[in-house]
Amino acid sequence: MITKLLHRAGLRSWHLHVASLSSIAFCIGLWIRAKTIGEDERGNAERRAIFVGLWPPMFWLMGDSVERHE
Repeated sequence: MITKLLHRAGLRSWHLHVASLSSIAFCIGLWIRAKTIGEDERGNAERRAIFVGLWPPMFWLMGDSVERHE
């Protein structure tokens, strides 16, 4: 049902796969940035990078399910 809605909205599987790969690059960028800031803010920045690091599998699986619908 959700895959039908995503497909009808114009979202294709390759869009979600690109989003997955982009979120990996975004996570790495956040992680590198976390290493350059002060000690008092580093923990929050690292947690943010880990949170973004949880996105790629979700986007990839959503792309696979939309691909099956296509």
